[in-house]
Amino acid sequence: QVQLVESGGGLVQAGDSLRLSCAASGRTFSSYRMGWVRQAPGKEREFVAAIRWSTGTTYYANSVKGRFTISRDNSKNTVYLQMNSLKSEDTAVYYCASQSTDRWAATRLDKYDYWGQGTQVTVSS
Repeated sequence: QVQLVESGGGLVQAGDSLRLSCAASGRTFSSYRMGWVRQAPGKEREFVAAIRWSTGTTYYANSVKGRFTISRDNSKNTVYLQMNSLKSEDTAVYYCASQSTDRWAATRLDKYDYWGQGTQVTVSS
């Protein structure tokens, strides 16, 4: 199994920046790709960004492209999500998740095998 622990959430104002971290442990060698997913109150989970461990190839949702940057530190088994120019609509619980195969698109939330507990991001306008 892969254990995932997110950190870095908080309350910020619109226009501010925030960086989330996701530390992976356990059978991390089985993880092919890491993703960030968010869920706003009353809404379904939404793909935000993903990164492939080996090559660093990244994927972004259109809603965050140009504002958010996903990165990874393989030596620390940690993935980051740098969020700039935050908007009130970015308010959500942010989860990191691990995908064990490239068979499925990064946006296929049902194909992520392991999930963290989530961290709350609240952006006040």
